[in-house]
Amino acid sequence: MAKSYDLIVLGSGPGGYVAAIRASQLGLKVAVVEKESLGGICLNWGCIPTKALLKSANVFEYIQHAVDYGITVKNAAVDFDNVVKRSRDVANGMSNGVQFLMKKNKIDVIMGFGKLKAGKKLEVTDDKGKSETYTSEHIIVATGGRSRELPSLPIDGKKIIGYREAMVLPKVPKKMVIVGSGAIGVEFAYFYKTMGTEVTIVEFMPRVVPVEDEEVSKALERNFKKNGMKIMTSSEVTKVDTKGSGCKVTVKTKKGEEILDCDIVLSAVGVSTNIEGIGLEEVGVATDKGKVIVDDYYKTNIPGVYAIGDIVHGPALAHVASAEGIICVEKIAGQSPAPLDYGNLPGCTYCSPEIASVGFTEEQAKAAGYELKIGKFPFSASGKASAAGAKDGFVKLIFDAKYGELLGAHMIGANVTEMIAEIVSVRKLETTGHEIIKTVHPHPTMSEAIMEAAAAAYGEVIHM
Repeated sequence: MAKSYDLIVLGSGPGGYVAAIRASQLGLKVAVVEKESLGGICLNWGCIPTKALLKSANVFEYIQHAVDYGITVKNAAVDFDNVVKRSRDVANGMSNGVQFLMKKNKIDVIMGFGKLKAGKKLEVTDDKGKSETYTSEHIIVATGGRSRELPSLPIDGKKIIGYREAMVLPKVPKKMVIVGSGAIGVEFAYFYKTMGTEVTIVEFMPRVVPVEDEEVSKALERNFKKNGMKIMTSSEVTKVDTKGSGCKVTVKTKKGEEILDCDIVLSAVGVSTNIEGIGLEEVGVATDKGKVIVDDYYKTNIPGVYAIGDIVHGPALAHVASAEGIICVEKIAGQSPAPLDYGNLPGCTYCSPEIASVGFTEEQAKAAGYELKIGKFPFSASGKASAAGAKDGFVKLIFDAKYGELLGAHMIGANVTEMIAEIVSVRKLETTGHEIIKTVHPHPTMSEAIMEAAAAAYGEVIHM
């Protein structure tokens, strides 16, 4: 007889393993199916190892500017092999941590490729080709995503690469063209520029980090250009010739075609969902444009089958997948969780300067018909930022003029990814601009800029 569970989770990324743990806490008998490594892409090839690489770049950047802090450092150099090794060690340590959490929560881990079968069954084929079928009252599909490929930019893993290869290159390339300026693109742009690579960013949209507020986009572009990167917006890569020792990249711009020479092309044009070959079609699960259709609690149209994370509507972010997984299993367990508020999800980009945002951009708020009060506080006016030598950037808060509701927040600067959670919390609590102004923030901190930006919106700013 097939082994039976209350819940099987297909995929062990930040959606899958979090859902499994919460389900176990709620008393369900749980198994997780994973074809590669526990923790999924985020932990092994995404969020965590990239942050380790970026920290190495950040440390090297500090050393290069040590004289600004009254410190002399001689003969500092990048040991790229050890930079990559540290990143992999961090990822492996975290993956081992997830293994520990599985044992602690008495969750069975089944290694292999999972495929849905009719009648609430899941067939798992291991790396030797042996298959076994399991039954479960509930199955959550959390198979995540991978690098999207453009027809003009086929990834070969050597000269045209995706984010996975970008994390483990054997050496620092002399020249790199990065196609796409979303979070992945600009994070690797900062990393490789700091490592010594000549970096060119090609972006199809009129500005870099196009999902961010326009003022943030402009600030990042200025910073990147100041630090020696070439930025080509409103531009499209039409072909890449990889025949020679390097690459010849043909870029269509408003002024005509331009050919760029480089060693490596990094394709950072978004994420494709992993929904092929896992039995969705055979079981009859409805999809639309590469995404699984679900309700507010992540039920599909097939009873007992659910989907979370990158493969459903909403932003492809680790913390979103985790939140969806928790809501999904709490509903399965008979609780009454509130649906996820997709209008109050923070986005973070970990290049330097960092970017963090939540809610409406100024353009979106105006388009929605709001009358606005906007407050902006530059880090150049912050005592902590001056002391830290991190005066680039600002905090921008957007309020509804009528009721004082905080519609959106947009930050660029040092450590802003650690500051955005305050805004997410106050928006959830429906805090007004005046309440933020009257909330005493510690001095000196970067977070004071939030209070000052709120004060600026109402004509009460002190330090500007």
